[in-house]
Amino acid sequence: MKNIVETGIEMGVFNTLIAAAKAAGLVETLSKETLTVFAPNDDAFAKLPAGTVEGLLEDKEKLTAILTYHVVAGKHLASELMNLRNIQTLQGGELQLDIKKSMVNDAKILQADIECSNGACHMIDSVLMP
Repeated sequence: MKNIVETGIEMGVFNTLIAAAKAAGLVETLSKETLTVFAPNDDAFAKLPAGTVEGLLEDKEKLTAILTYHVVAGKHLASELMNLRNIQTLQGGELQLDIKKSMVNDAKILQADIECSNGACHMIDSVLMP
């Protein structure tokens, strides 16, 4: 089983997220720590206004805050998240969960429970903003 970063690369739909994680210096953390990532796919990043991604790649502090807002400590599969209304992120904010409706904040969970050697990913259709 591959770690979160390797899984993201292998799936081929998280190219922007992986590039952003590299720019923010988060690859090592995402490769080693036990984490759950609500991972926006490339289409989610494409929905942002023109120039947003490029601007974030140049602002490491803001980029890191946004990326860590998508990450929670520990491995959490959908079945464990089912009864939670919110969960604390590494960024410090909280995500609102409605797993029965496959929602996190205003994002739809497209694919839940992508298991990795160091946690889990849930593919979402929007970039979450803290």
